[in-house]
Amino acid sequence: MPWQPPGGPGGPGGDGGAGGEPGGPVRRPHRRRSLAIAAACVVLVLAAALGTALGLQSTPAASPKPAPRTSAPVSRTSAVAAAVDPGLVDVIATLGYQDAVSEGTGMVLTSSGEVLTNNHVIDGATAVKITDVGNGRTYQATVVGYDQVADIAVLQAQGASGLKTVTPGVSSKVTVGETVIALGNAEGKGGTPAVATGTVTGLDESITATDQAEHTSEQLTGLIRTNVPIQSGDSGGPLVTTAGTVIGMNTAGSSAYQFQSGTGQAFAIPIGRATSVAGQIEAGRASATVHIGATGFLGIEAGTYVVPFSSRTETVVVGAMPGMPAAKAGLVPGDVIISIDGHAVASPSALQALLEPYHPGHRVTISWQDPSGQIHTASADLAAGPAD
Repeated sequence: MPWQPPGGPGGPGGDGGAGGEPGGPVRRPHRRRSLAIAAACVVLVLAAALGTALGLQSTPAASPKPAPRTSAPVSRTSAVAAAVDPGLVDVIATLGYQDAVSEGTGMVLTSSGEVLTNNHVIDGATAVKITDVGNGRTYQATVVGYDQVADIAVLQAQGASGLKTVTPGVSSKVTVGETVIALGNAEGKGGTPAVATGTVTGLDESITATDQAEHTSEQLTGLIRTNVPIQSGDSGGPLVTTAGTVIGMNTAGSSAYQFQSGTGQAFAIPIGRATSVAGQIEAGRASATVHIGATGFLGIEAGTYVVPFSSRTETVVVGAMPGMPAAKAGLVPGDVIISIDGHAVASPSALQALLEPYHPGHRVTISWQDPSGQIHTASADLAAGPAD
């Protein structure tokens, strides 16, 4: 099995994937572009993708037969966009360890600058800024917290006040065949949000998303399925009714080619679920899936090694960043991580999960085996790492 860099707590991670089910491959619709070109670097090559791919398997719940696709009248669509746009922001996340930028969309929840977006938009971010559509100002932003499983994050714009907010609707009242409008920072162009229309084609959908860079999968459930042709950069943006209320947060969509051929599909997290998780984050209530505040960081790239003639896997250090906790503790490429605080580490994803509850400054005990077979144990104080 090829090595896989864990994101967030363990080390820099990528974002991508491939595959497909009904409608073909589906991607996370946020834009990534590289800031620099480097030789033979897996993370940089993946980060250079225009829009990362998302392998998807859709499992629809029993839903009424979708109505034929319709579009809202242009005048109504324009009116809805004019009403909703001031409550949106462009999200620009600098992925410092990947020499890349991730661009998406956010929805303003409070006049003081709390913003809702997808976790994958800020995954790996070492710095985040937002540009408010309502007033045109750009703010530095901090990550208040995130939920990887739900793919939800909350940002706080620094020094913001008097911002326009979105109006959440009741997503449980959404019906198949209903006309909907998606707004967002399509292709990362900024400025006035792009507009796309379509209809709801399914409810309570489940998708399995495969991340090619990290060789991991995640499951999102209870989603709204539409035929709205969202684009890269639209992640975190609103799915809106013709009455102008937000019913969902756009999260995944097919390629432009698939939408043009009539086979495209898009998925949105119901706004009720998104705001519920956001409320938990805003209240500072951490859980098994919700991480509050800055992310603890070991500063390694790790890979999976399958032990020959067995099904056992090991977590191998591929790279240790100079000056970071792992390197200070003595880990070098080729070492096999055995445990963190006494908990066995069988894979990079297991390492990431173990470090998830920790924050910068927390001390962890690492045990590892060097290539000669000698066992080492040392303590490391976690550094501040990228958002996960």
